[in-house]
Amino acid sequence: MALLFIGIDPNTTGDKCPAAWVDVDVKPEPDILFQGWLANEEIQAECRKNSPGSDDEAVIRMPYRMIDIIRKACDAAEEAAGKL
Repeated sequence: MALLFIGIDPNTTGDKCPAAWVDVDVKPEPDILFQGWLANEEIQAECRKNSPGSDDEAVIRMPYRMIDIIRKACDAAEEAAGKL
């Protein structure tokens, strides 16, 4: 497994922080992984109206301040996909 660490919440205290990675070993295309805050039940219920989740899925929150990190994760995934 080759996880490419992209970054963590820039306002982190160094513990329990949202983060992003790209799994560059997944074929045919890489996966983007996010660690974030689990959305509360009310938000999860609202999300399920559009996309019922399965037992292995979760709705997570990512802070706005991580937009640049999320973009970097997307760019890294696209770059890795071109090399697979």
